[in-house]
Amino acid sequence: MFRRVGLIGLGTMGPGIAARLARGGVDVVAHDIAPEAMERARAMLDIAGGVLDKLGIEPPETGSGTVSFVLSIAEAVDGADLVIENVPENREIKAATYRAIEPLIGPSVIVATDTSGIPITELQASMDKPDRFVGMHWSNPPHIIPMIEVIGGAATAPATVEAIRDFIRALGLLPVVVKKDVPGFVENRVLYALLREAVDLVERGVIEPEDIDTCVSWGIGYKIAVIGPMALLDMAGMDIYSSVSSFLNQDLCARDDVAPLVRDKMAANTHGIKTGEGIYAYTPERIAELQKERARKLVAIRRILEDRG
Repeated sequence: MFRRVGLIGLGTMGPGIAARLARGGVDVVAHDIAPEAMERARAMLDIAGGVLDKLGIEPPETGSGTVSFVLSIAEAVDGADLVIENVPENREIKAATYRAIEPLIGPSVIVATDTSGIPITELQASMDKPDRFVGMHWSNPPHIIPMIEVIGGAATAPATVEAIRDFIRALGLLPVVVKKDVPGFVENRVLYALLREAVDLVERGVIEPEDIDTCVSWGIGYKIAVIGPMALLDMAGMDIYSSVSSFLNQDLCARDDVAPLVRDKMAANTHGIKTGEGIYAYTPERIAELQKERARKLVAIRRILEDRG
């Protein structure tokens, strides 16, 4: 098991990743080029720790690890046996980060990327030792969602994939090994297929945003949380699926560009919670309420799924 992790880039996911690793007994040394990101991460650690307490996640017998924040990549990776890159979803930024990291680490150190969907084969082309490079895709919020995708690129050594898989298991989390390096991996491919159809239905005036949220949360989502899609096929029956898909698949949204609804929101700089408005409008007070409410509900659902509720 890795004992010291260098975390490069904090952003939205970083604080939760750091908190969960530390709770698993790992010492985390984190760096971000933006001082405000490090300050925000410091403030969020206690919140994430409180959520982990509610989940009943205890540290190992050796005790919790530590989280420290440093001013340079060199300090973050010094002595690390695993480096996790969590910088923005930009190929050039990621490539520059790998070029900065690689001369500072030993030949046995694994570099993992938390990219949400850029193919690992493409990213590892910037590495001199691509066999030690792997995808480690956490799901947001990372301190609550236990599933982590593990993706090897064309040049990733099988032992590297196995090491990350075993590390995730040792933390008490759920590794899912993606067998082929496809864009978006698996979680986001399924999610974006759902989002594409949802946005299309709203654009076409079939349903209001509030109603599709209710439909998915209390219909599909309620079931899928307990019965996965392949198991759902068995439950419904192949005969039913074959019959319905024979006509419904022809009418599902198949657009291969960004929907006008989203492009218009981007043009208006209404990106969602981060700007105070997106599909819905948000006050700072409402954002704080939503964060607490969603964390509480995700904790409750996870405990039920783990049969600890």
